[in-house]
Amino acid sequence: MTQTPPPPPPLNYAAPPAQLRPEDEKLWATLTHVGGILFYWLAPLIAYLVLKDRGPFVRWHTRQALNFQITLALAYVAGIVLSFVFIGVFVVLAVVVVNIVFGIIAAMAANRGEFYRYPIAIEFVK
Repeated sequence: MTQTPPPPPPLNYAAPPAQLRPEDEKLWATLTHVGGILFYWLAPLIAYLVLKDRGPFVRWHTRQALNFQITLALAYVAGIVLSFVFIGVFVVLAVVVVNIVFGIIAAMAANRGEFYRYPIAIEFVK
């Protein structure tokens, strides 16, 4: 007499993701800002989509980094369009410098556990 094993419990795919520990939130927030320097808008977008429900600190920083990088993408486009008048070259160089400087400032603030808002970011993602 063989008995059939009981069916496995149903998987709950709608369960909320586990919250990150505070030190992990700081790490991911810092990496999001550094990723914005290296990979522009792509790294903050991926971080926002993956980590936005994992804690309030990491959600704040991924959202701020994504908004800043989208703003810079618009500035890059404006610089490329203005490059036909030669002033666009200076616009693109200024955007590169602003990206590096503010990205480092934001990464350092995130690593200290502070909430940081970029001074020139447009709020696209709320």
